[in-house]
Amino acid sequence: MSKFKGKKVLIVGCGSSGVASAKFLVKQGARVMITDMKQRTELAEPLKVLGDLKVEFEFGGHTERSFMGAEMIIVSPGVNVAHHQLLQAVKAKGTHVTSEIELAVGELEQPLIAITGTNGKSTVTTLIGELFKADQKPAFVGGNLGTPLIEYVTEGQAGQVAVCELSSAQLELTEKMVPAVAVFTNIDQDHLDRYGTMENYINAKKRLLKVCDRNSWVVLNHDDDVVRGFANECNGKIIWFTMDDPMKKGGEFAEKFFGAYYDSSKNTIVTKLTGKDEVYTLEQFKLFGDHNKQNLMASICAARVMGVSQQAIQNCINQFKGLPHRLEYVRKKDGVYFFNDSKATNIQSVQASLNAFKRSPIILIAGGKDKNMDFAPLAQIVHSKVKLLILVGEAKEKINRALGDFAETYLVGTFEEAVLMSFQKSRNGDIILLSPGCSSQDMFRDFEERGEYFKKLVNQL
Repeated sequence: MSKFKGKKVLIVGCGSSGVASAKFLVKQGARVMITDMKQRTELAEPLKVLGDLKVEFEFGGHTERSFMGAEMIIVSPGVNVAHHQLLQAVKAKGTHVTSEIELAVGELEQPLIAITGTNGKSTVTTLIGELFKADQKPAFVGGNLGTPLIEYVTEGQAGQVAVCELSSAQLELTEKMVPAVAVFTNIDQDHLDRYGTMENYINAKKRLLKVCDRNSWVVLNHDDDVVRGFANECNGKIIWFTMDDPMKKGGEFAEKFFGAYYDSSKNTIVTKLTGKDEVYTLEQFKLFGDHNKQNLMASICAARVMGVSQQAIQNCINQFKGLPHRLEYVRKKDGVYFFNDSKATNIQSVQASLNAFKRSPIILIAGGKDKNMDFAPLAQIVHSKVKLLILVGEAKEKINRALGDFAETYLVGTFEEAVLMSFQKSRNGDIILLSPGCSSQDMFRDFEERGEYFKKLVNQL
């Protein structure tokens, strides 16, 4: 008999993870209610997915009755538990408050590879999945990227491993998850509108570190100051990746190095994971920038310790084309190159994208919805690499105050105007880069919609 049979479960939020959780729990015989702040008319798509499933609904707000009457509560990532009075009240009285990820992991039959960090999560998650695929080992790829993990559990768990991108919001309620591999790409300021301080944001990410046990492989970025410090609190087996040859660092780090590094003199990645050096050439690697070499190293480390073959890894390196909206080449028009980097929603992403181009000049389109970030750290790279800065969206005034003195700057009213002006002011050989440094919700549903619209406008020029 299912442990959920007859249990009164409240799901807070009718997004993709909430809907997937409802489908699983109804199948297990639970008594499910979904509560959402939106009205029924705003939730047509998720309700269509649920169909005729036996689920009770509460629209247009949350009531004390529904929360206090629940035996278990599943919270969607979009809900800020720390600032939700009803959730705090039920937690205080002992109600089990958890997440879709924790629910899924409790039922998961395969090893879990969990990926988190500020930037590069989706690329690393996808790459690891492709590495397993290249070795003819089926893997589920999802989590914060695409399909919720609980949906995979509901549909029968056909893979040999589950590869999941996990956001800070998804990790806030993590307690019992024990990953086979945990990957930390990097940590920089982001989502401060939710967390208030960097310390709170880092602590949310560190929840994945805390649940690793002595059998977990923990892949850490040695080039990131915050992530490097995670080693002091790590219970698992550490694997490092770095852009520098460990021998240059010397000492114990070089002597005991276990992981991957980039050899710039040969354009290769060298791994020390199997008792011998393994070398992977990047001659056919199609992704721009040092940050993507870091993403690749993290992916290789995770896949190799889980048994993916060296040959499969090299084959994947040669064939992988990257993800949309991440330094995606759009077209060349009248000698001008257009790149869509709509996924760059924070400062570090913009820095990495600008650094990916060895040649200048760059026309940068930035702006959107501010996440309470400080744009001043971009001043030096904007001064050195950007010839024209075009700002749009809610944050344009704030960005202008921080960066307007470091490049010729224009503030525009619409996204269409930003694209058109960038092209009008470009010259042969220029790069036009959409790398907003902000979230998209002031003008678009998400970064995908923003990126697709950018590509549409560019292709219409």
